Amino acid sequence: MTDTIRICRLHARGDLRVETMAPEAPGPGEVAVAIGAGGICGSDLHYYQEGGIGTIRVQEPIILGHEAAGHVVASGPGVEGLAPGDLVALNPSHPCDRCAFCRAGLRNQCRNMVFLGSAMYLPHAQGLFRDRVVVKASQCHRLPGAVGVAEAACAEPLAVCLHAARQAGGIEGRRVLVTGAGPIGAFCTAVAAAAGASEIVVTDLHDLPLSVARQMGATHTINVASDPAGLDSWKAERGQIDLVFECSAAAPAIEEAVACLRPHGRLVQVGSAGPTAVPLNQIVGKEIAFQGSFRFDEEFGEAVEAIGTRRIDVRPAVTGAWPLDEARHAFAAAADRSRSVKVHLRFDAP
Repeated sequence: MTDTIRICRLHARGDLRVETMAPEAPGPGEVAVAIGAGGICGSDLHYYQEGGIGTIRVQEPIILGHEAAGHVVASGPGVEGLAPGDLVALNPSHPCDRCAFCRAGLRNQCRNMVFLGSAMYLPHAQGLFRDRVVVKASQCHRLPGAVGVAEAACAEPLAVCLHAARQAGGIEGRRVLVTGAGPIGAFCTAVAAAAGASEIVVTDLHDLPLSVARQMGATHTINVASDPAGLDSWKAERGQIDLVFECSAAAPAIEEAVACLRPHGRLVQVGSAGPTAVPLNQIVGKEIAFQGSFRFDEEFGEAVEAIGTRRIDVRPAVTGAWPLDEARHAFAAAADRSRSVKVHLRFDAP
């Protein structure tokens, strides 16, 4: 074991530092994982750029990151089924399994959820942007097949999209609209394609994420900034779209999505934001089902299987990777939607 490991820790808004700390040793039921890749999520960007998300504020130094994968390097007593060298994706979600929601099978709604890399509670739940981390063995999902660590690190956002697909009901044969082609939009596109959607229309304000969406299975892509009338044909006759995955959380996109939905269509709201205007008159008039979607539960394991077998190929969505020591450059790239979709930190040996 090395004497120190590197960590990517946020001290306050805009104050992101690569520091060192002593590594931990795994205890009973735990494993130590050498992180190979970690994805920068929108929540990481909000913490870095704004010091928080809504009412959730960074109040103490926090190691960021909840999308990560790496290789097992050591196990504590009682661990079975994992061996040194295994490539694993790390599930950052720790429901309590005791509260009323957990007992009802709604573990993603856990009242006492500990989610790695989150500033929701004090002390903050420290995250995964570090050379090495000790976690419960149950949080480690071994990858089937011969895939890379960058692919494995996409399991968490893909799980979000698989949960959204479960909220949507059947997808096969349906016309699907995905609004917002960032990482979640890209993976929702791939999920819809794998599920047999007959048509997948994807919108965004930038060309690069739309080019990625085409690689992920989109049949039509529209830059609504340069082509504001691009969705008009799907609005005809009170709407042509059966199902929307709304991934932008932007009021204009929601309004366009509802206009495209046929009567009795369904909108799954995946993107989140503060108070946002929605066209209630159209939602009511067309009897649209407006469905929220939050995080995931058993879908994490499903995402690992889909990635490991390449039933869903996540590779086109990873548009950049930066070494940990250049974390600030990585965060700047991740914030620039004109040149990035999913950006990873690489945890190469220093």
